[in-house]
Amino acid sequence: MSDLSSNTSEKKSSYRDSLKSMDTEETFDLIFYRRIGFAWACLAKKLGVTPNAITIASIFLGIGASVMFYYNNIWLNVVGMLLLIWANSFDSADGQLARMTKQYSRIGRILDGMSGDLWFAAIYVAICLRENATTDFFGDHSWLIWVVAVVTGLFHAQQAAMADYYRNFHLYFLKGEEGSELDSTAQLQTKLDELSWRKNFMQKLTLTFYTNYTKGQERLTPSMQKLRGKLRTQWGGNFATQEFRDAFRAKSLPLMKYTNMLSFNTRVFALFAALFIGMPWLYFAFELTVLNIMLVYMVMRHERICKNFIIELENGKY
Repeated sequence: MSDLSSNTSEKKSSYRDSLKSMDTEETFDLIFYRRIGFAWACLAKKLGVTPNAITIASIFLGIGASVMFYYNNIWLNVVGMLLLIWANSFDSADGQLARMTKQYSRIGRILDGMSGDLWFAAIYVAICLRENATTDFFGDHSWLIWVVAVVTGLFHAQQAAMADYYRNFHLYFLKGEEGSELDSTAQLQTKLDELSWRKNFMQKLTLTFYTNYTKGQERLTPSMQKLRGKLRTQWGGNFATQEFRDAFRAKSLPLMKYTNMLSFNTRVFALFAALFIGMPWLYFAFELTVLNIMLVYMVMRHERICKNFIIELENGKY
């Protein structure tokens, strides 16, 4: 009986260790995706499958889902929904496996971020082709749906990037540098300059893409960057005090729900609803309005939090 209890306790501990943090997890993910992802991760660990292999498999599943969304047939659309759910369970599993086996890599992080973008790029194409094939909504201006799709995709990328950035900034204060994937353009540029296009072509290409991605995140967060600089000056490059970490975490925690809503579940619920009513183009409208309003609110509120902490640091509170 004690052995059974011990095994159960070990499994629970292992499951908790596979999560980034309870602060940043969404309730639906904890109930559904993280548990399925943990099962996939345990199986992959036994079979010797790497996190990157799972990520690549998720890309094919997500693209397969997009093909099913092209058809104006609810049952094929349901198959697509199941494939997309499967893809996201793999997207959960790759990170959980990486944390379980300590197989961290910047390539893996970049690949993981790209997977979701590839899913939705394929879904946008499917929606555009479907709209032009089955409806006359845009009349002689069928190209307009493609313009809407491109604009929506650009905003989608920004929404996902900022949600990821704020989540990692929160994890930085919660778990330290090792528990966060927070990078800076200056550090990345230094590593980039050390690489040769001739000798390290793929590595340099990937890092160039990721450096530009990080620059985009930093451009939208001037107060956060000023706060990061202030912290480096305040503690001589060392990590912030526990008092400051706790204070920042308390202010940042309410924003984590927005980072989750801008990531996957909320947008997929909207996508599925649009497919069920046979008007997939409404998904574009949802991303361009509801999710963009949420993005602007999240950025403005986080910048205000950072400004207030800068003032408090300058006044000697910490």
